[in-house]
Amino acid sequence: MNEERVLALAGLFQASALAHQLANEGRCDDLALDASLASVFRIDAPSVVGVYGNVSGIRLGLRTLIGQLDENGRDMAITRMVVTVMRLERSLAHHKDLLDELQQGIVSAKRQVDHFGLNSPQVYSRLAELYASTLSTLRPRVMVTGNPQWLQQPALVERVRASLLAAVRSAVLWRQIGGRQYQLLLHRRQCTMLARGLLTGTTL
Repeated sequence: MNEERVLALAGLFQASALAHQLANEGRCDDLALDASLASVFRIDAPSVVGVYGNVSGIRLGLRTLIGQLDENGRDMAITRMVVTVMRLERSLAHHKDLLDELQQGIVSAKRQVDHFGLNSPQVYSRLAELYASTLSTLRPRVMVTGNPQWLQQPALVERVRASLLAAVRSAVLWRQIGGRQYQLLLHRRQCTMLARGLLTGTTL
């Protein structure tokens, strides 16, 4: 493990935590959501931290990662979501047609971001539609459990799907820089130490 892999992993945990928050509470950390959504469009960032803007953008992800690696603080719903997203990323890698469609869709959505702004309903709708037409067609499918009161609201479901798209973006990044699922098991303590160090640096 190294800081770059921990940052990408924190991005994955953050986007998964956001989807979980939205589904269960109908709201989430808006600053974290902005950073996660922005990461979808930073395809050619010069560094891993640049994908999220700065380390402060993934504080929620670092806190969630630390909590999930601590057996006493683990939320199994988030753990399952993260593991499923990692497997979904592997499935996507074997479907070049869907990968191309996804990349083209993100370029198209970027034009809407430039016109309407990152937080606009139009952008949430486009990203959710893109997730549904590409990633939702693959297996395994990411199961998000939550409060029916919120999951029956189309606008909120769009935000959940946009968050899941951001989660897959971080899973792709994690894989690109050498991240592997077994590292979470073998290097849990090191991962936690690095995450705590990064988190302390962002809060000073």
